[in-house]
Amino acid sequence: MTEASEATAHSGPSPDPTQRRREQRGWYLYDWANSVFITSVVTVLIGPYLSGLACSSVGADTAEACLDPGLSLGLFGLHPNALYPALTTAAILLQILLLPVVGSMVDHSRNKKRWLFWLAFSGSAATVGLYFATDGYLVASALFVLANLLYGFSIVVYHAFLPEISTADERDRVSVAGWGIGYLGGALLLVVHLVLVLNADALGIDAGHAARIAFASCGVWWVGFTILSLRPLRNRYGALALGGRPRVGASLRQFGRTLKDMRKYPNTILFLVAFIFFNDGVQAAIRYAAPFATQDLGLDQGILITTILIIQFVAFGGAFATGWLARYLGAKNTVLATLVVWGGLVAAAYFLPAGNVPMFIALGVGIGLVLGGTQSLARSLFSQLIPKGREAEYFSLYQISDKGSTFLGSLAVTVAVSMTGGYRVAVVSLIAFFIIGGLLLWRTRMEEGIRAVGNEVPARL
Repeated sequence: MTEASEATAHSGPSPDPTQRRREQRGWYLYDWANSVFITSVVTVLIGPYLSGLACSSVGADTAEACLDPGLSLGLFGLHPNALYPALTTAAILLQILLLPVVGSMVDHSRNKKRWLFWLAFSGSAATVGLYFATDGYLVASALFVLANLLYGFSIVVYHAFLPEISTADERDRVSVAGWGIGYLGGALLLVVHLVLVLNADALGIDAGHAARIAFASCGVWWVGFTILSLRPLRNRYGALALGGRPRVGASLRQFGRTLKDMRKYPNTILFLVAFIFFNDGVQAAIRYAAPFATQDLGLDQGILITTILIIQFVAFGGAFATGWLARYLGAKNTVLATLVVWGGLVAAAYFLPAGNVPMFIALGVGIGLVLGGTQSLARSLFSQLIPKGREAEYFSLYQISDKGSTFLGSLAVTVAVSMTGGYRVAVVSLIAFFIIGGLLLWRTRMEEGIRAVGNEVPARL
């Protein structure tokens, strides 16, 4: 990979628009590379796959049989259908504990590109490993947790490039474009997976084997496009960067100083708290759509993948549409508007009749329209609230907030599913997170926060 000698002292975005556009295109490509992990693995395939493995291990070979609340894996009385949210909760907890170390070490390094490559490579290897995990649910569970962990680490490094490749007024556009292109990449590979799953019998394989082939293809896609994405990017480093290899102890001590220093930036803190709450609703809705559809609504995997595919393509256009709206309303007001829509969609999902395919697809279209805008504009807003040279460290806090909110949502879903055997009861609770997060975001004074960290205020917030 790129040698450390290619790194240059932190000088912010290049003054040359051509150079900025070149780096931005490379940055977009990593969204294209990694989105397939979230789209095909996390959102669509791994939940039903792990539930199937767990249910088979206790002798419940059909989805109906596995709804019995009395079933248990023997792991703390865990219901087989609760294995997926429980593993997600464990992966999130590990990220919360380890992300500060990763973020601080990246800021102490002079080579973000090398960090991004090895984290992506290791995550993709764990994803490919799922193809070979056929003996029970334990190995597959461990590989899923590992891949999830490494994915989260890589996203911290990826986010840290955003303030380095775009000016303050370009930030919303660049962040939105990254999300949109990521959705498109995820959708295109999901088309292949849809064809594979729907034609598994004709190909002489079962649904589980088709899912494992999809896992392997996601891993290969992830690492392949990562290599291409890194070529245009440049290494930059700030005052925290060391001449030698970053050390865990020094990085942790610096991270502790950063937490104390953040008290000078109350609006940055308030934004993170707001993000924890509204992102909880977003992430829970994404992660548990598949088991909710297959187990509570009785929809087959073909319908599920078709709906997720529709969401991806709608989200591609929705991300750019909300980016356009942000030019007139401002990014903060646009995010607030999307949260109102999210609340309505979550409420509607609770009353969705079992087996009603058109209504489920309509709900998916609604999610697609706001999904990209909420996430991309939140990332752009936070990037404005970071002191220069501290991008990875602060984005590790952002990712902790991301995973912390998902931890709360996953924990709530795990408890609800363990008590009821299904996902419907857990869905309606998500509306509270959108309301609380929206109120806190509304109270965040963005212009004051941006000036406090020494950044340029964009023309419209």
